[in-house]
Amino acid sequence: MTSKQPFTNVGAVVIGRNEGERLRRCLESMLTGPGRVAHLVYVDSGSTDDSVEIARALGAEVHDLDTSVKFTAARARNAGAERLLAKAPETAFIQFVDGDCELDSAWIATALDAIRKDPRRAVVCGRRRERYPERSVYNRLCDIEWDTPIGIADACGGDALIRVRTFQEVGGYREDLIAGEEPEMCLRMRRAGWTIERVDAEMTLHDAAMTNASQWWQRAKRCGYAWAEGFALHGSEDGYRRKEVVSTLGWALGPPAMSVPFAPMSGGLSMLGLGAYPALLLRVYRYARGRGFPPEDARIFAISAVASKFPQAAGMLKYAWNRMRNQQGTLIEYKGADS
Repeated sequence: MTSKQPFTNVGAVVIGRNEGERLRRCLESMLTGPGRVAHLVYVDSGSTDDSVEIARALGAEVHDLDTSVKFTAARARNAGAERLLAKAPETAFIQFVDGDCELDSAWIATALDAIRKDPRRAVVCGRRRERYPERSVYNRLCDIEWDTPIGIADACGGDALIRVRTFQEVGGYREDLIAGEEPEMCLRMRRAGWTIERVDAEMTLHDAAMTNASQWWQRAKRCGYAWAEGFALHGSEDGYRRKEVVSTLGWALGPPAMSVPFAPMSGGLSMLGLGAYPALLLRVYRYARGRGFPPEDARIFAISAVASKFPQAAGMLKYAWNRMRNQQGTLIEYKGADS
């Protein structure tokens, strides 16, 4: 189903920072064609490229965040929603999109059909794909990670159609989180009796633009930071993120701690404990194959899942250090400006 007219009760909030031409594709996908929405707000987080000029030239309403306050994606999304609803209070659903993503032309119609089927459905999301998975193993890895199970889900990502009533009921995104703000908000929604659904439909094309290992490291480090912060906020209530924190720290620190210090007195035999990593690699590979991943994708997924324990642990330790000093974290970015 497509529409020649804008979806009058759907607005869009796009957030970005130095996205350049990626932002142009993003905005055009919602301002023209069958997927266009009635109102769109672009929130810019201190771009130094021509992102703001691109957005204004395309007719988007632009909101520049105050640079004296620390940037977070959560803060940007909340600001965009506030601006959108002030302009169009009749808006019933907001399509949130990251500025490096292009919305599929049929997505809004598909998402509306899904969210209207259940009055307690708060969020609907679909398949996010990488635009250029062939350009690097890191891009390909992102595309693999986006392929999550269909059906009722615990959380969405940055791209999702969200019911305004629910968004307002839970107070939107938590603005002090530097990452992991979407799962945290979805947790509060689920506690309030709402549900999140991932449907089997194309939603967005994402441009990770990851070409080197340092970007991969930073992205995994940000993930670990988010898990640690989420556990600190909600783990005592229902174990939120406990599994991720325990697994990451256990695998990153456990085998080396049990092997390396005892190597001299054991004649090196204790180093056999590091064989736990190949065993974990095989276990994750089998899990991925069980999910239906092709052998090559399963191999890439398994290697990354094991290797990422270390940058994820670094992110967790960074969070612990910041908390000990009573300091708020700053953005952990992995992507530069689009050239």
